[in-house]
Amino acid sequence: MSVDTDRPTNAARFAAALERADLVAAELRGTAAERDRANLPPREEVELLRAHDLLQVQEPVEYGGAGLSYAQTVQITRRIARGDTSIAHLVGYHYAQTRIATLFGTPEQADEQSRRNAEQKIFWGGVQNPRGGSAITLTRDGDGFRLNGRRSFASGASLGDQLSVTAAFEGELVFVSLPGGREGFKAVGDWDNIGQRLTDSGGVEFSDVRVERAEILGPDPLTGRTITPYQTLVTPHWQLAFVNFYVGTAEGAFAEALDWTRLHAAAWETSGVERASDDPYILQTVGEVRSEISAAALIADRAGEALQAALDTGPSITAEQRAEAAVAVYEAKYLSTKISLAAVSRLFEIQGARATTSAYGFDRHWRNLRTHTLHDPVAYKAREVGDWTLNRRAPEFSLYR
Repeated sequence: MSVDTDRPTNAARFAAALERADLVAAELRGTAAERDRANLPPREEVELLRAHDLLQVQEPVEYGGAGLSYAQTVQITRRIARGDTSIAHLVGYHYAQTRIATLFGTPEQADEQSRRNAEQKIFWGGVQNPRGGSAITLTRDGDGFRLNGRRSFASGASLGDQLSVTAAFEGELVFVSLPGGREGFKAVGDWDNIGQRLTDSGGVEFSDVRVERAEILGPDPLTGRTITPYQTLVTPHWQLAFVNFYVGTAEGAFAEALDWTRLHAAAWETSGVERASDDPYILQTVGEVRSEISAAALIADRAGEALQAALDTGPSITAEQRAEAAVAVYEAKYLSTKISLAAVSRLFEIQGARATTSAYGFDRHWRNLRTHTLHDPVAYKAREVGDWTLNRRAPEFSLYR
């Protein structure tokens, strides 16, 4: 069999994607504080991701993608977070949503979506948070179906070229993929939180939205099937995305704090040194924060490897293997939450009081992390890890675990 020596290797494609992500992060970082204050829909930011060919990186090379694994794409999410946590949130959810058809759809559905993702560079929004608002229900309507209900939280929903929606059909969970902006769908536009302001989040409503059978993932019959351990890997996808934009936010905030300290910070009057960069307590804090962020990055990488190994095992994966992969991700979720929140708060100790000036917008890092880390209580993640460690009781599948 001949080898195409002209085609870049996966490693080369991955390195090129990371370089593009770094360029996007640098551009976002320069305007992040200003855009955070303006609180406008992130249309231009999504187009920036599209222009740098970052939306279709998971799709096969022959379709126009880069053939990257999910563990590789979360590294891209982390790089983007160094520039803007909100946009990393959007792209992290996007990467997870484009894998749902692989888990729940038929091979034909997964292939069709993959081709479209690659060829059209589709951006995916999601309506999947199961809490808040009334349940979204799917009902039969002649030869098709209708969606009705509302959710109080969705991300990328008003901007999504395609939407991934969870709904209840005859009492069971189904995943629906439909084009954004379909008649009867409404993004309420009520997102006004202290952080993650540019995530196109907030409430959504479905009023008799038409759904075709091909837009519901999976074979017939739609009900009565047991969700497999392989399919339940859908939740660790989202959780691993969270881990990486938490770590990336801490990394980006740390880099900004170091730059600001070198340029503007002053040594304390009793430090015995002239430069802030020689202040022994600043050096101690820098060392502590860097060590903790590095630890969070390492455990995030380990979690990515664990989830990818489970995905590569495929539908034959056992419940125990699923639990091991999920717990690896949840360990990283616990640690990244604690470390990232502490880091972005302690960085002011390095910079000093002048760094709290509103014009710099350094507080956005804490606001972003504090807002999203409340998505699901991290104490429950620690408990799930503990229950598996002590009792070998696996996290019971839901869209949170």
